[in-house]
Amino acid sequence: MGLVVQKFGGTSVANVEKIKNVAAKAIREKKAGNDVIVVLSAMAGETDRLIALAHQASETPDEREYDSLISTGEQVTVSLLSIVLNSMGYRARSFLGFQVKILTDKVYKKARISLIDTEAIQKELQHGTIAVVAGFQGVDKDNNITTLGRGGSDTSAVALAAVLKADRCDIFTDVDGVYTTDPNICSKARRLDKISYDEMLEMAMTGAKVLQPRSVEMAKKYNVPVYVKSSFSDEGGTLVTKEDKEMEREVVSGITYDRDQAKITVVRVPDKPGVAANLFTPLSENNISVDMIIQNASADGFTDLTFTVSKKEMKEAQKIVDVTAKAVGAKKVEVDDDVAKVSIIGVGMVSHSGVAAKMFKTMAKESINIMMISTSEIKISCIIQRKYTELAVTVLHDAFGLEKKK
Repeated sequence: MGLVVQKFGGTSVANVEKIKNVAAKAIREKKAGNDVIVVLSAMAGETDRLIALAHQASETPDEREYDSLISTGEQVTVSLLSIVLNSMGYRARSFLGFQVKILTDKVYKKARISLIDTEAIQKELQHGTIAVVAGFQGVDKDNNITTLGRGGSDTSAVALAAVLKADRCDIFTDVDGVYTTDPNICSKARRLDKISYDEMLEMAMTGAKVLQPRSVEMAKKYNVPVYVKSSFSDEGGTLVTKEDKEMEREVVSGITYDRDQAKITVVRVPDKPGVAANLFTPLSENNISVDMIIQNASADGFTDLTFTVSKKEMKEAQKIVDVTAKAVGAKKVEVDDDVAKVSIIGVGMVSHSGVAAKMFKTMAKESINIMMISTSEIKISCIIQRKYTELAVTVLHDAFGLEKKK
């Protein structure tokens, strides 16, 4: 007997009929002789509806109450699935984050898991129960409800799989696996049979919506095999796993894009020790993540410093930077949210030269200007004008030969 953790996203539990489909998949694993834990998101659109209500109530909702509100969508789906399973003759019990218990830090909206108490779930599994757990939810040491950030149900599932040493973690979604790029904008996109943890992490961090980045980090750390599968078909699937030699043959595995980007430039910053720390520390203290950073060469003791943040956090970041820029003696702050990030990812890049040159030449041929460049061993990212996003993705996909294999 093994242990399987299944996670279903919002489109998979959008109504009672789809929840019955989820029940069938859980029962199939149970009939195969496995213990089963099912982790659920809220119904499609429900979290967005709750967020909208919070902002109708207040322009800046109290963060504790905000998390308490937006976490309620998952309570509905786990209860409904448990009702369906019990009515079909399979013992099931729902668990909310505080009942598991999934202990987190106190950072509302994007809390991090610090500990999972598995005693209650293990007790139910020993009685043959299908445990149905609310994803996205946690609780801090003072019993305040917290949420794990958008897509946090992925992290809930992988964390449970890791702590309980599950045989695998199946992530069910509305696509049948991980593709070389978004099939909605590139008809030649190809589904990958498997992808390394590192590649998947880079893809998730640079715009791919298939898995939450923190869930991939956790899967890699605890060596949890993750399968990305379709909720509506038994075909396809992608295994996220350890890197192997076969993966290294592909120079580039995928092209991603992210329109949730804003570029902030602090103009004419004094070029001296401590200035960068003074600019970025307040952003960190307000839990605003900075992505790409570029500092120009110094001229006359001054420099320009440009960085990117999520478009959702742009206004808050701008308020903070306006204050700190003035304090360090910078000339002005410029903000541009009409940008996007396009990235190429592949473990094969480590042992192949000329990849960056090929990327830049490909975009130059289409007159796509590159504003910022960031690299890692297996990734190259460029900030470009937003209007060129789809064109850049399509031409890069062609240039690196990622089209469907015949």
